[in-house]
Amino acid sequence: MEKREEAKEVVEEEEQVVNPWEVSAKDGGKIDYDKLIDKFGCQRLDESLIQRVQRLTNRPAHVFLRRGVFFAHRDFNDILDAYEKGQKFYLYTGRGPSSEALHLGHLIPFMFTKYLQDAFKVPLVIQLTDDEKCMWKNLSVEESQRLARENAKDIIACGFDVSKTFIFSDFDYVGGAFYKNMVKVAKCVTYNKVVGIFGFTGEDHIGKVSFPPVQAVPSFPSSFPHLFSGNDNIRCLIPCAIDQDPYFRMTRDVAPRIGYCYFTIF
Repeated sequence: MEKREEAKEVVEEEEQVVNPWEVSAKDGGKIDYDKLIDKFGCQRLDESLIQRVQRLTNRPAHVFLRRGVFFAHRDFNDILDAYEKGQKFYLYTGRGPSSEALHLGHLIPFMFTKYLQDAFKVPLVIQLTDDEKCMWKNLSVEESQRLARENAKDIIACGFDVSKTFIFSDFDYVGGAFYKNMVKVAKCVTYNKVVGIFGFTGEDHIGKVSFPPVQAVPSFPSSFPHLFSGNDNIRCLIPCAIDQDPYFRMTRDVAPRIGYCYFTIF
């Protein structure tokens, strides 16, 4: 019985692959998002939660919520509980610049993030992972930086509140408090753990293995002392696609070990 169950799980995993670098289904089929929610251990974004967002923001829920484009979350209720008590949070999202411009699929998380910023009136940090694309797409450093600048133009055009939005590229910003948090995260995740989460193999260079802390630490307000100085307990809400979930499962597991408990993804 156990062997049959294990074989079934292997077959199901082979039927669809969803990770930060590949999203595919067997024979070109559709992704089964219900299975994905169960596999990743997320919660479904149900109607009661959508109604609560409407009540707290005093505006209609975004069409992406009403139509199920954003369909799952982790601990979103915790953020809403805190917000209801008058505690603010900040938003964190990002873009891996690998093309000249953003198409509609790329823009969906930014369109939704703008709604969240406007509805909750909160700060936002946007990470451009030009270092990641340099390593995964075999781009030169200079080309990755150029694409980041081009993509930033499209992101700015979404109309974020300029007084509450910080856009940064990793090549330009990583260092100081940000890098200190990267080191803290890196010390908490073993090589076996990162291989289990991301599926790295012996053929992957060490740049890939060392990258996850870079995407993890914008979740911590102390990574941005010029924005959140003296406010290290502010929560973070991350609007993203579900293929990015492995990064933030890792981050949520590590957070309490380095002094953070206020971490939520969406």
